[in-house]
Amino acid sequence: MKIAGLALLFTVPAAAQEKAAPTPYERALAAGYKALMACGAVASAERAGGKRTVGSIYDYEFQGVYPNFDPFIRDLVTFEYRDGADGPLYHFAVEWDDAMPPRVAINTADKGCSVMPIGFVPDASETRVNAANEPTPAGLNAGSVSADTAALKAVVETTLEPGGAMGGVTTGLVVVRGGKIVSEAYIDGFGPKVPQRTWSVAKSIAATLVGAAVQRGEIDVMAPAQISAWQVGNDPRSAITVDNLLRMASGRYSDTAGNRTDPIYWGGATVDERAITWPIVNPPGTVFRYANNDTLAAVKAIQPGFAKHPPAELFAELGMDSTVAETDWQGNYVLSSQVWSTARDLAQLGQLYLADGVWKGRRILPEGWRSYISAPDGPQPEGELGYGAGFWLFNNSAGIPADTFVGIGNRGQYLVVVPSLDTVIVRRGEDPVGNRFDIAEFTREILAALAK
Repeated sequence: MKIAGLALLFTVPAAAQEKAAPTPYERALAAGYKALMACGAVASAERAGGKRTVGSIYDYEFQGVYPNFDPFIRDLVTFEYRDGADGPLYHFAVEWDDAMPPRVAINTADKGCSVMPIGFVPDASETRVNAANEPTPAGLNAGSVSADTAALKAVVETTLEPGGAMGGVTTGLVVVRGGKIVSEAYIDGFGPKVPQRTWSVAKSIAATLVGAAVQRGEIDVMAPAQISAWQVGNDPRSAITVDNLLRMASGRYSDTAGNRTDPIYWGGATVDERAITWPIVNPPGTVFRYANNDTLAAVKAIQPGFAKHPPAELFAELGMDSTVAETDWQGNYVLSSQVWSTARDLAQLGQLYLADGVWKGRRILPEGWRSYISAPDGPQPEGELGYGAGFWLFNNSAGIPADTFVGIGNRGQYLVVVPSLDTVIVRRGEDPVGNRFDIAEFTREILAALAK
């Protein structure tokens, strides 16, 4: 059977041509970013019953990305491969260098898309067919707004407006109170069946998976993380606990800002190669440093349990039917960022925490796990927000109940849980760099509207 495909050429703004030429490695990473984002967006929407096109992704996910990628990423030629012209998605490939193979992200049936290593060559028997870019069918992912009260609707509609006072580019909102959706809204092109990448809200999902492993008796978060690379000889990393990792307090070093893990996210490196190997430079439990690698190590510590209890099992039980946790190309979950989920699905996760870990009569998380993940028991970051275990805290924010905790992800992904008000707020976005959404003010306004 031959494979049909779609080639799409994007042009770079003239101003970007004046900037210094990117290095080959930067171009390779940007191509990996583009391949994986396109693959994840298209594949996750099709699984959920929605639809995304590369044209739609270009308008949102590929606008205002990392400054070192943004000037040229839209200029990279992208190919979409399927099993037949209208068959299941196989992979995306993005050209980046005349002397090297395209960067490839491969779609799988149950674990989403994985970006392959630089230099990877897919099956040579495949062919590609050029075709014009097609828009997302009108009405399939139509925008909509619903709200139980006029006050709530006013806040939601203002938030959806381009260039609104809250900032950013809001694509979807869900507000749940007392177990009922009291407001839901999407812009054109998005909707209940259009997953988006969670980015670092995945860290909150990872903390939930750790809690489920604790409930099953598989792990003790206060015990040293059982990571084989740290158990050799007198490796000082053997003292790092899972609690240290969830609280961003492992004391480990990395060569870039802790929220950038480009070799894994976009370069095709594996979790074992890049997330586990860094040395410690501070005693564990003494210094807060937000780090993707700490979450990836915490997930690595519970990895043996995934054979019987993969992330998909938890998603299915919670009714998070459109959520997919992706892996690196060797099967390690990248649960610091690489999850695709809808606003409704994230609201379900919030409901689990409102119920303190009990779902339909079964305890999924240990009793008191909500208190554990929302307690600022480790070293704290500077600024208004505190940090618990996989969740940020609004414990010092005026006008917001002190028990509020929140999952926060790049480009404006937010899962806000307010136990004292039995409320969950989900905001999805595609915020460009430099245009941050004001989640604290939005939370205040939503809570004020709910009180009217």
